Amino acid sequence: EENMTVTEDFSRVENTYQMEAEVCIIFSDFGRMQNVCNLLTEKLGTSVTIGPPHFYHTPEAIDTLRRQVCVAAVANTRRKAQEVCRLFGQSLGKPLLIREEETKEWGGHIDSHLPNSLDSLTLQERIQSATAYASCRAFAVFEIKGKENRRNKLL
Repeated sequence: EENMTVTEDFSRVENTYQMEAEVCIIFSDFGRMQNVCNLLTEKLGTSVTIGPPHFYHTPEAIDTLRRQVCVAAVANTRRKAQEVCRLFGQSLGKPLLIREEETKEWGGHIDSHLPNSLDSLTLQERIQSATAYASCRAFAVFEIKGKENRRNKLL
């Protein structure tokens, strides 16, 4: 309910009253949005008009994306370092330094379309246009431990 606004307009047409309502809902789940639209169309038929969705990302969602990409970059760096250590018969220790080198963000906006022609885009084009992408390059220095022999591990 906090993500929904309703605007109602009552008018008199000849001897009858007519009510028009506009309902705007903010969804964070695309599947749920489709289910609600289908339900409204099924229950209300031609008396309902569903406008095309407007997609956007909240600052919190973009911040979450940045964090997830950075964590994934550090995890990839650790996995690669572990593989190199295994190749040389060593084991990887704790990280000594982790630095985010470069972060890039971009969207899949279709440059050939003017902003006022968004209504002419298909749903797939709207989704593509609103999709946010991010990449991160991380630098990490890890401690390298020599392989301990089996006898020391048993003690």
